[in-house]
Amino acid sequence: MSILSEQIGLLDHCAPLELRGSVVEVRGLALVVADMPAPVGSAVRIETGRGGAESISGEVVAFENELTIVMPLGSTQGVRRGDRVISGHSAQTVRVGETLLGRVLDGRGEPIDGLGPIQDTMPRSIYAKPIEPMDRKLIDEPLATGVRAVDALTSLGRGQRVGIFSAPGLGKSTLLGMMARHTAADVSVLALVGERGKEVRDFIDNVLGPEGLARSVVVVATSDEPALLRIRAALVAMTVAEYFRDSGMDVLLLMDSITRFCHAQRQVGLAAGEPPATKGFPPSVFAMLPSLLERAGRSNDGSITGLFNVLVEGDDFAEPIADACRGVLDGHIQLSRRLSEQGHYPAVDVLSSVSRCADDVTDHKHRAARQQVIKLLSAYRQVEDLLNIGAYAPGANPDFDLAIACKPGIDQLLQQGRNEVKGAADFRRTEAQLYALIQQIEQNKAKTARRAPAPGRGPGNAAAQVRRS
Repeated sequence: MSILSEQIGLLDHCAPLELRGSVVEVRGLALVVADMPAPVGSAVRIETGRGGAESISGEVVAFENELTIVMPLGSTQGVRRGDRVISGHSAQTVRVGETLLGRVLDGRGEPIDGLGPIQDTMPRSIYAKPIEPMDRKLIDEPLATGVRAVDALTSLGRGQRVGIFSAPGLGKSTLLGMMARHTAADVSVLALVGERGKEVRDFIDNVLGPEGLARSVVVVATSDEPALLRIRAALVAMTVAEYFRDSGMDVLLLMDSITRFCHAQRQVGLAAGEPPATKGFPPSVFAMLPSLLERAGRSNDGSITGLFNVLVEGDDFAEPIADACRGVLDGHIQLSRRLSEQGHYPAVDVLSSVSRCADDVTDHKHRAARQQVIKLLSAYRQVEDLLNIGAYAPGANPDFDLAIACKPGIDQLLQQGRNEVKGAADFRRTEAQLYALIQQIEQNKAKTARRAPAPGRGPGNAAAQVRRS
């Protein structure tokens, strides 16, 4: 009955008459059309070539006095003044169904993997409303991703929305591929928005692999495609994830990247005449961002756990898009250039990462173990510079001594190869590895306590040792 209701709802957006206008101006990436009173969001067709033999799809994005601004889903090459523009449905839809699993789609929702058409699907609007606040279930169940640094120290819950903040080249795509391949979720939906063309096939074949692709849906819009297709790719991926969630499944939605989605919306907004407000980004970017991110979450039927990659410019984690995402999301995982340069992969900086739902999805024992490991990592970071210049002597500070002794064991837990996980991730298995590390820490604590100098003897503290050096 819910499926039928959704199809009936789409009828409200059908245009009873075919509207026709004509191109009067090409303005950058947009077309200015006269005599076209179609609503914003309507799909249109621009007939080009002699006698309208060719056509370009487009979308109404704004109005200017009596004129309509249309963004084409293709190049404006060949468009002439007077070309006819014909309206279509005012509801943008994509066809969804379980037969999408294992397929690669473009920004229109059409297959591009050469495996033929997709059967047994139904249309669904790509502009769905987020879950009502009182209809959201509490996030109280962990979701294993297969990445130990995440599952052990920044644990995620089913229905949580997290940003992966990273500069280019730090292994974010590999990290997303590991999660999609080994997650405990039922289905993975991946959106590659604005990705380099050569990276798409490599990601699907080598990072995701046949095993991961079989339980995934991949939506691709490369950087050379029009801005509207890049925006639509993100919306299509979210719509597909909502379909599987409403079917009672737990979905892992991976979007790479939300920054390129915002850049595409900036192009559309500026072409529509919006003023640049914050570092060149028009207001529509910051209005569209939460409307997309809030669609992920946990409902009474299933859940969408959203992992959204956020590219930071020049390692500036306070730039406008990163700052806006951090305020909407339920946590952030930060990748570190320093760790990447040391060959530490995945380069997750757990001291700078926060999961706001970690305490809700783990028990007291796990929380205590996590805090103990984080405390040691923090102590090691404080003494690391002294170690590098040879200014620290063992015994100067018991906390530093313990952190130095435990650092190899902590690194062994946090470092992980791409193919190290076999099969689906198991959250309890990661907890067991964390507890085994805690036992090693307790053993090292006993050893460092026996080696500690008696009170009043020895070097005193680290600061005194540095002064003597």
